[in-house]
Amino acid sequence: MSLFPRPILTNGAYHSAQQFRMLVRDLANGAEGITQGDDLKVAQRSTPGGGVTVSDGSGVIRGRANTFQGTYSVCNIGSVNVDIAATGSGAGRSDMVIVRVEDPEYEGSLDPQVDEITYFQVISNVSSSATMIPDGRTGIPLARIDIPASTSTITDAMITDLRKVANPRKSRTLVTQSPASISTGIGSSTTPSYFSTAAGWNIAIPDWATKAIVKIDVSPIRYNLGNFWGYLSATWGASLTVQSTTLDDNQGSGARRIGAVIGDTLTIPSAYRGTTQLLRVRAAAAETGQDGRIYVDSGTTLVADVQFEEAPR
Repeated sequence: MSLFPRPILTNGAYHSAQQFRMLVRDLANGAEGITQGDDLKVAQRSTPGGGVTVSDGSGVIRGRANTFQGTYSVCNIGSVNVDIAATGSGAGRSDMVIVRVEDPEYEGSLDPQVDEITYFQVISNVSSSATMIPDGRTGIPLARIDIPASTSTITDAMITDLRKVANPRKSRTLVTQSPASISTGIGSSTTPSYFSTAAGWNIAIPDWATKAIVKIDVSPIRYNLGNFWGYLSATWGASLTVQSTTLDDNQGSGARRIGAVIGDTLTIPSAYRGTTQLLRVRAAAAETGQDGRIYVDSGTTLVADVQFEEAPR
């Protein structure tokens, strides 16, 4: 029978394990990986020794033994120690730590009533550049351990994170600002200054965000008094800076208006997650002694477009 005859959660009906796995596959959009950015992270043991520790968390794993095997939901509560064999004196070795599912419906001979069919497994002697499980077994990679020769103690420096978030979260913030009056002119100093009448935006950062793609339009900027050569950038909180854009205008002393855009991809510090930080545009002259000045005023609109994204952390 090619079509499951009864949909999931039909009262009084029997539903096979495969049917539930296909439901997990559908709900996961066919993706696999960890659920959230801090799930199933591999790290050195609290006292470094002959293995690693895998943190708690969950994930989804596509079955590979059969086209319609479906997707497994796995979960680890608490941390688990995984042993890594020492290397000999001849050469180093790379091992891969994975979460393995061995379902006897499709492979092997484990008994799900007494055996663990989901477990952490070490694939020894993989390529030193491997990022995927090198064969067709059902599982997801967590980390590669690159171990020097004659080594029995695993440290974080040897661990390459291979985790991927199955369905990473994204969130977009789009905000605008229109100054009520002309700002103080910027251009006499190479030290960056904020536009005095553009107070910026207090942006709430999701607690899961690891990256932000930032685009800020300032249009039009008012130029006056002479040629201007300088930079436009922005700060976000106390430690993040949006990459600067060069402003290079040689139109003399008359007032004129030109738009500008700045943008960057920023790594969100852990201390910023779940907080609100001020994003504000600033500018500076490239050299002292020039006559030109730039301003924002009531004819200027500032637009900040910030997209937050989630990745393993």
